Amino acid sequence: MSPSRTPLVAANWKMNLLREDAEGYCEALRAGLGEAESEVLIFPSFPLLPAVAAGLLGSPVGWGGQDLHPDDAGAHTGDVSGPQLADAGCTWALAGHSERRHDHGEGDGLVARKVEAALRNGLTPLVCVGETKAERDAGETLELLRNQLEMALAPIAATGRPPRPFAVAYEPVWAIGTGDTATPEIAQEAHRHLRGVLAEGLGDDVARATRILYGGSVKPHNAAELIAQGDLDGFLVGGASLDAEEFLAIIRCCDANGR
Repeated sequence: MSPSRTPLVAANWKMNLLREDAEGYCEALRAGLGEAESEVLIFPSFPLLPAVAAGLLGSPVGWGGQDLHPDDAGAHTGDVSGPQLADAGCTWALAGHSERRHDHGEGDGLVARKVEAALRNGLTPLVCVGETKAERDAGETLELLRNQLEMALAPIAATGRPPRPFAVAYEPVWAIGTGDTATPEIAQEAHRHLRGVLAEGLGDDVARATRILYGGSVKPHNAAELIAQGDLDGFLVGGASLDAEEFLAIIRCCDANGR
């Protein structure tokens, strides 16, 4: 992790927890956070946004939407728009998570439109990229990551203007929820490659400033070794983020490495 980039630790609750759980979690998080040096985010499911907003109001912890529709309004049953997320106090939005790609068939072009919608509505996009086990075994990882990231950021690159802040999450699909974690060396290789793609497309300054997170069975016992890698700037945490104490332990690993 570079000392010039503040570590970012984000909890992706996915389709888990109920209102009472969320309220208790936010209380425990605030009590245990202390003077954290890392930036901390929560991505709850949409019905939990009001409870999370109330529970985190006045704290340094931010919250965001797990997804958003490319359009700002319209006849899109079951979807949520950027203006609605902003109205709920969100400052971030996930785009391109592998479970959206797998469960809903989302392609790179749609992810790019969602990134554009997030930026248009004052939300910071967290762009997710990652390969399956079959793609890794076939030696396609680096090419796939390049294609996913370049496509997602095409609307930003096309403007010719300095881009507003965004972040990237490398989530090897074969490690999400499986208990298999990329070794620090595998994670660093992917993160270094992604930073190179950013430099080629958006310039060295953007590449140096952009935080690239790792996600994939992150736990307190492996977080310290991972965050020590030079191009790894934090975590997008799934299962371990459902327990406030486990999530706090991961945050402390990032704080300790950033000092």
